[in-house]
Amino acid sequence: MLAKMLDSAIQYLPYSRCSPGPARDVAAAKNDRSHTVRNRSMERLMQTGELAKALGCEIHGDPTLEITSLAGMEQAVPGQLTFLANPKYAHKVKHTRASAILAAQPVTDSEITTLVSANPYLDFARALEFFYRAPRPEPGIHPLAFVAASAQIGENASVGPFVSVAKGVRIGRNAVLHPHVVIYEGATIGDDFCAHSHVAVREFCRIGDRVTLQNGVVIGGDGFGFAKRADGTHYKIVQSGATVIEDDVEIQTLTSVDRATMGETRVKRGAKIDSLVQVGHACTVGEDNIICAQTGLAGSSVLERNVLLAGQVGVSGHLTIHDNVVVYAQSGIGGDIPAGSVMSGSPAFESKEWLRAVTAFPRLPEILRSMRQLERRLKALESRSDAASNPDE
Repeated sequence: MLAKMLDSAIQYLPYSRCSPGPARDVAAAKNDRSHTVRNRSMERLMQTGELAKALGCEIHGDPTLEITSLAGMEQAVPGQLTFLANPKYAHKVKHTRASAILAAQPVTDSEITTLVSANPYLDFARALEFFYRAPRPEPGIHPLAFVAASAQIGENASVGPFVSVAKGVRIGRNAVLHPHVVIYEGATIGDDFCAHSHVAVREFCRIGDRVTLQNGVVIGGDGFGFAKRADGTHYKIVQSGATVIEDDVEIQTLTSVDRATMGETRVKRGAKIDSLVQVGHACTVGEDNIICAQTGLAGSSVLERNVLLAGQVGVSGHLTIHDNVVVYAQSGIGGDIPAGSVMSGSPAFESKEWLRAVTAFPRLPEILRSMRQLERRLKALESRSDAASNPDE
């Protein structure tokens, strides 16, 4: 039996061209042995003039240079495009071997062709898409996938081997479910969903359009809730709420967004969450937030719009971080943060004050010695003053 399953798996890799939806035309799939995968890394040449036009840049230099790929300044070789986003690295431009560079202004101390851009880093990201797109498996449901009869999967979906889609699930158009993805009962997912291997979307969670979940992400796992009994043991609290992921969200590998005890945990439109992040139950992650790796949000934390949490930030829960706050790496947030603040340290406080404090930290022993010397001198001066004012004593 196992040998037959393995033979079937090999026979249909990449995924068969079965019609989308729970019904499978296995016979038709067996006759299709083309095994093509669309959108592999593209071997493409573009001239610098073409690139400039496509990106909306002004070109200074040779518009006929052929570009085959992109690279960083130090790694680039002839035929590649590089970029300068931070002026502090401008001194490296004269040493790069790249044929052309994206920069905010023309390069004057080198003969390199410049594509002048208002946002070089953004245009570098856009240019990458001309030369590389990740492979996308062919539409169809693999014979080794399980799709419940009551599940609904939209057109042009690709469902890989060993995927499990439970009853009552609804998934929109153009979904890609890579091998070993599990979608629990009653989950609702929008269009253009991409779930990489070992993603789990738990029961009754709701996911919007154009959401990408990288490998090992868990959406809607139980929140960490236990009530303590009189004898010291712990009673598990049922996590009856859901997790909601809005449109245009991307969540990186091995991140967990827990379901709420009651109500919902919500990640709002456009938020980007890095790897190894814990979003606790009943949290709200605001629109266009950036949350970097190894950050943890305790339950009922509310992040408003455009918040940036750098790596290893800890948020203690039941608090609000207001719009446009930036929190530096390894900071600990224990209370509400006003809009527009820049915070550092653990416990965190205003970043400019923190920078002054951290500069002083290494000098604290020296400062302490100086204070003790001053105290001794002051005490000696006070003693002499007392003696002078009371000569008869």
